[in-house]
Amino acid sequence: MGRIVTVAVSTLNQWSMDFDGNLRRILESIEKAKLAGAKFRSGPELEITGYNCEDHFFESDTRYHSWQVLATLLSSSVCKDIIVDVGMPVMHKNVTYNCRIAFLNSRILLIRPKMQMCDTMMYRESRWFSPWTKERTVEDYFLPLIITQITGQTVVPIGDAVISTRDTCIGFEICEELWHPASNHINMSLDGVEIISNSSGSVFIIRKAYIITDRVKSATAKSGGVYMYSNLRGCDGGRMFFNGSSSISMNGEIISAGKQFSLAEVEVTVATIDLEDIRTYRNNIRSRTHSAARSSPYPRVKIDFSLSADEVVFKLTNEPMEFGTGNKSLEDNFKFHSADEEISMAPACWMWDYLRRSCQGGFFLPLSGGVDSSSTACLVYSMCNMIVDAIENGDNQVLADVQKIVGDYEYVPKDPKQLCNTLLVTCYMGTENSSAETKVRASELAAQIGSYHHNIVIDAAVSAVLGIFQQISKLTPRFRVHGGSPRENLALQNVQARLRMVISYLLAQLMLWVRGRPGGLLVLGSSNVDESLRGYFTKYDCSSADINPIGGISKEDLKKFIVYFGKKYNLTALEGIIKAPATAELEPLMDGQLAQLDEIDMGMTYSELSTYGKLRKIHCAGPFSMFCKLVPLWNNCTPKEVADKVKHFYRCYAINRHKMTILTPSCHIESYSPDDNRYDHRPFLYNHTWKWQFDAIDKQVL
Repeated sequence: MGRIVTVAVSTLNQWSMDFDGNLRRILESIEKAKLAGAKFRSGPELEITGYNCEDHFFESDTRYHSWQVLATLLSSSVCKDIIVDVGMPVMHKNVTYNCRIAFLNSRILLIRPKMQMCDTMMYRESRWFSPWTKERTVEDYFLPLIITQITGQTVVPIGDAVISTRDTCIGFEICEELWHPASNHINMSLDGVEIISNSSGSVFIIRKAYIITDRVKSATAKSGGVYMYSNLRGCDGGRMFFNGSSSISMNGEIISAGKQFSLAEVEVTVATIDLEDIRTYRNNIRSRTHSAARSSPYPRVKIDFSLSADEVVFKLTNEPMEFGTGNKSLEDNFKFHSADEEISMAPACWMWDYLRRSCQGGFFLPLSGGVDSSSTACLVYSMCNMIVDAIENGDNQVLADVQKIVGDYEYVPKDPKQLCNTLLVTCYMGTENSSAETKVRASELAAQIGSYHHNIVIDAAVSAVLGIFQQISKLTPRFRVHGGSPRENLALQNVQARLRMVISYLLAQLMLWVRGRPGGLLVLGSSNVDESLRGYFTKYDCSSADINPIGGISKEDLKKFIVYFGKKYNLTALEGIIKAPATAELEPLMDGQLAQLDEIDMGMTYSELSTYGKLRKIHCAGPFSMFCKLVPLWNNCTPKEVADKVKHFYRCYAINRHKMTILTPSCHIESYSPDDNRYDHRPFLYNHTWKWQFDAIDKQVL
């Protein structure tokens, strides 16, 4: 005992380019860290600007405002007597770097640039930043005048260095460096760095929470030490939903962790540890000590400051978290959620951030009574449950946001159903092709979640549009079942779908006016990731919306989610919805019964679509390699049948790829999303015959 240190990591819900709000949240996290006794506070990646500023990082204004925020932090009494590191862009020798800036008592200690850029999935860091490639090297950075006037410093070190206090040594990694095969934390630990801070902007992907946990645990398992992982959480203005789950690990075990899903804007996680436990752990790994004895040194910034407590502290958190031992708060924060739980919470949190930051009054949803739109309605209801829970637990920021949304600063939601009635307007838009069953299912679900619901018939609008065409052409298009051509049949379906989009926006703009409230509603889309991949939706139909909560979720996962959600909240209407066949209901009924089923229309099942999507995106398979992989996988089919399935998918994919250019923004969840915006960079005009590729398949079949 005697080397007792308290450190803090911060989970922040930042907003790109919201310098004022970002500053407020950073200061709140520092204040909370100090109140918990921490002497070192770390925060998430690019927390001053927000992570997804994108091409704003090219603007000198962004860097200038970042320095202004830093100047405010340096001048604040909140930041006194605690080492703070914050993230912002810094230009050095005309090169912009993604940096951490560590400071103490109004003096900058070190500017540490990121050394590995992330350019996978939705990340495009190399577009805006360059990596610092000079290992274990520092240079002089000349500070701007607004900082010099506060710190009295003209020059500070920038580069790959560590900070030595009187009692320990602190090093830094930034997000991708943890994932890189040659991570910095090993070399730093060999050089005596005992506390390593990782500031991250890690995005949520379904079923992947355990990966980050494994990474942060392994960061100290081989070589000992404390690893502080601070991550963003929420939607900062784009398609990403940041994962939260900030944690502190020591000697290969998680000892403290924050929540993955929460509406709280600021969460601080602390741990009190004994540095001697690190030294004992390391000294017992003899091969490690031999390697450390010959390791190359890092440049050290030496400061006259101690992280250790002055008095003996008996309460430590340097024991590994063991589930089922009665430590309920740690278990709740650190549990791995099921896929169904993740689906119920991640898009709900993302929608909440979008709603409260867009200054709109709620959501409008075309509710068809099918799985997709019903799932979307359930996600709004899940959001309402999370809001009510947060308010009941004393989150005044959430309450203030709700009151701002509804335009009533006395309003306090009574329960999730009542809040859902306030925030969600649903509408069943029927035509002569709609069945009575879907109308009933939509109405039952709306009643059970409490949405403000209407049933309307849009046949008059469809007839009016067709009347315009008849004026021009003197022809009357017919459905397929009435003898019409495929062109006529498709056009008649599309006019219904597109009119639903037009009517949705009309109602979204005026329904709050009808209800005597200010503002408008955000239109919600409900096209799943598999239908987007196949292109099985009408361009600019009711899938064209402001945001689409389920746009990153597969149909198979949505079906499972519906079952889970129905049981959790006793929504009996979902039982009929999950049992009903998937249909667009855009073609005439046959004797009052459905004649159009999605999977028959598509020529493939949703399960097959999910497989195609994973092979195409995750495994980078083209038509030929997809065929080769599926022949042994689908051994219940002949090679010829597999070939026909693959060809049909790729023809449909090529013909409909252009739809991805206008895909409604969705919460990124599934790793095989076909979203053309930043994630899936591929052409949108293909030769749909794929002649060379299909010839290669045919040679294998023959």
